[in-house]
Amino acid sequence: MILRGIEVSRGKTIRQLAEMTNVTTRTIRRDLEALQEAGFPLYDVSDDGPKRWKLGRRPFEELDHTAFNLAELSALYFSRALVERLAIPTFEEDLKSAFAKLESALGPRMRQFLDRLPQALQAKTEPTRRRNDDHQRKVTARLLDAVLHHRRLTMRYHSLSSKREKTYRIDPYRLVYAQGSLYLFAYVSHYQQVRTFAVERIRQLTPLDETFTPIEDVTEAAWPHSLGIFHGKPEQVELEFASEVTPYVQERTWHPSQTMTLKENGNLVVTISVCLDNSLHNWIRSFGSSVRVVSPQTLIDNITDDLERTRTHYRKQK
Repeated sequence: MILRGIEVSRGKTIRQLAEMTNVTTRTIRRDLEALQEAGFPLYDVSDDGPKRWKLGRRPFEELDHTAFNLAELSALYFSRALVERLAIPTFEEDLKSAFAKLESALGPRMRQFLDRLPQALQAKTEPTRRRNDDHQRKVTARLLDAVLHHRRLTMRYHSLSSKREKTYRIDPYRLVYAQGSLYLFAYVSHYQQVRTFAVERIRQLTPLDETFTPIEDVTEAAWPHSLGIFHGKPEQVELEFASEVTPYVQERTWHPSQTMTLKENGNLVVTISVCLDNSLHNWIRSFGSSVRVVSPQTLIDNITDDLERTRTHYRKQK
């Protein structure tokens, strides 16, 4: 937010930056120093008025001399299609601006070729949650700034479990995009652990004039023991898939821990080490009668109970 504010203006004073980001001037000075150490060409000027901060030469001007070949441009445009489908509102305008600058440097024939790429390369939109794009754009930008600068926040959040709003004091660790939504990994001092929050359910963020040092490691992979977006203790799960779905199951990596054994009758036995969460249940149920849970017994009982409830539900409609 600081860089954007400086870049789109003719310079900003420290007080203006503090008002824009709703933090103290001391925090702004610390952030400016960190940005300079990171290599951003920031400098201050004092004409006849207050000292203003400006951004010097473009940080990535070396890219002006980069020559993309056809394959690289095609890959870049396909990546654009994928990113657009992610639909994270914070980056939509920046993405459009970046590609507009790229297109302006290309010749007319190359632009004509690239204009045809959407007919050859497409990405299907995933189901996404409804949201207030303007609100989420502001929330995401503030979160990203806080994650990068290790800035502590207070957060007002709508909890689905309690169906009410709660206020947390958090140390934001990471933003993760998964299953059509953006999530925040944050250390919550009240619970003394890292928790996951859906960004679209964040009602308000207030930056504090405090920084933090992460005290809990966040694994490189998000939700490593889940097929979805849950935390939990992994258990060994064994499933047997019917022969008619064996090719479909066999050609995919469902989880890094998976092992597969093909039986003589064409059935496929898959073993994975994951937590017994809703994502696992939903995945198993998506195969209908073409899969059977071999173990653990807890999962067998849960799936059986769910099927019985579904059966009862449909019988009531007769």
